[in-house]
Amino acid sequence: MSSLGARLPAPLSAGVIIVRGEPPEFLLARCYHYWDFPKGELETGETPLAAAQREVAEETALTALDFRWGSCCYRTPPYTRRGKIACYYLARLASPQQAEIRPNPQTGRYEHHELRWVAAEQARALLGPRVRGALEWALRLLSA
Repeated sequence: MSSLGARLPAPLSAGVIIVRGEPPEFLLARCYHYWDFPKGELETGETPLAAAQREVAEETALTALDFRWGSCCYRTPPYTRRGKIACYYLARLASPQQAEIRPNPQTGRYEHHELRWVAAEQARALLGPRVRGALEWALRLLSA
């Protein structure tokens, strides 16, 4: 069979919906006018959960995360022309840490312009529909 007709697997990115406090606050990352949770693409041989943890540490300096909900994740519908899918995990900040924007370790460039802790209502207002679905999933887990 010719490789011209073969479909490549959809690229996958993985991230973490980080929550702290009661009522919960969520850490959002802004790139230009677009808000999202910290996330990035998987590296070769990396599991989605390992990629999500690495991306959070690289992008926010946060490492003390409690994945009490395990490895269940919210998968977005495909987006971008390549049909990319994002897989979001839910984790609680396990100890007080300061989130800080860090440059990409490979390129030295900053991928975000701002990090902000926000309540659910503000997160709903800032996030686009694709990512808002992940927030609603996280809120359902938090209230269960």
